[in-house]
Amino acid sequence: MPMALDLAAVRSFENLEFLARQLVEGFITGLHQSPYHGFSVEFSEHRLYNPGESTRHIDWKVLARTDKLFVKRYEEETNLRCHLLLDVSPSMYYPAPTHDKLCFSILCAAALITLLQKQRDAVGLVTFAEQIELQTPVRSTSTHRHTLLLTLQQLLERPAAPRRPTDVAGVIHRIAQQIPKRSLVVLFSDMLGRAPEEQTAALAALQHLRHQQHEVLLFHVMDRATESDFDFAERPYLFEDIETGETIKLQPAQVRDQYRAAMRDYEQELALRCGQYKIDFVPVDIREPFDKVLYAYMVKRGKAK
Repeated sequence: MPMALDLAAVRSFENLEFLARQLVEGFITGLHQSPYHGFSVEFSEHRLYNPGESTRHIDWKVLARTDKLFVKRYEEETNLRCHLLLDVSPSMYYPAPTHDKLCFSILCAAALITLLQKQRDAVGLVTFAEQIELQTPVRSTSTHRHTLLLTLQQLLERPAAPRRPTDVAGVIHRIAQQIPKRSLVVLFSDMLGRAPEEQTAALAALQHLRHQQHEVLLFHVMDRATESDFDFAERPYLFEDIETGETIKLQPAQVRDQYRAAMRDYEQELALRCGQYKIDFVPVDIREPFDKVLYAYMVKRGKAK
């Protein structure tokens, strides 16, 4: 069953950590009950014993309960390092304070942090707009996970940021230079720039990450109905650029066809360039369930291991 959740209810929920855990548990249950139950995912703290290996780490208590040989798993066996990059620029607060791209991204990031901790993988969080706002260490402890989720909770409760530009390219270049070890980099962003050269620069920055041998997973977060399809009722609107404050008054029919064509070309170019750079590009709609994000992460995690 896909995990749908009213985004308006998320901001009023006082415990993001509990909510993320519920989402992950629902995802795991659905994974094992779905037609994709053969998908190889290990969520426990044990793995099956392989004949011929040392018996030193066999869990004898589990053997007594299950009559099966399991070996305790240790952190060095799951050494994935994951950097979560979260775009917190003004455009991410679209379309409404109680139903926006940032809220969707925060909940997805919280669920991924919970999954990573379950798998004993290390995770760090970066939030950014025109520059890096927050950058945490990359750790795998439960204390660190709790700290990250509290940080996301505070971000969820923060009012919309004042108008300011976004520098996706600059931030990604800096991150690429700072990450010392091969890692999985997961980016949540609408990838919206004010000019074509900004979008080109952002793609070049993603290529920089790949050049440094990092695996990259880009979640292109959009409100598809309005941002891609320009699905507005036919009446006069005053459209405002969230990041600059510039306004324009028009009726949707005046620009709908041109707008859709431009967005289609941009999204196709983004997908094409990501494919060329071997970057996993996943378009996500904030009106759809969250499981698409978690499935995409699990597939990418398998490649990055």
